[in-house]
Amino acid sequence: MENAVKLTETAEKKLLETFKEEGKTTDTHHLRVGVASGGCSGLQYYMEIHKKEDRDESDNSTQFNDIEVIVDKQSFFYLLGSQLDFSSGLNGKGFEWSNPNASRSCGCGESFSL
Repeated sequence: MENAVKLTETAEKKLLETFKEEGKTTDTHHLRVGVASGGCSGLQYYMEIHKKEDRDESDNSTQFNDIEVIVDKQSFFYLLGSQLDFSSGLNGKGFEWSNPNASRSCGCGESFSL
């Protein structure tokens, strides 16, 4: 199955820092990303660090060096071809999604619609 998302080097580096700050390791935990109803545009992104045993057979799994990224079956097609980046520029600091499937997204970049 095709990988739903890609991580930039910058996002990968920041995620590894986040794992460490939370006292978690990539040996025991993975990053779960997906979409849920909500936000100002209808769907919003989410990211959570979960224990590796907390997964479903239908989850899509992609390995980026040390980080395993899990996408649930329902979110897969919403995120297909997306890229997660991290920005620390003048306009703010945080994770940013680039999603080719989004027809519209809100100003903050945390929600979108198809």
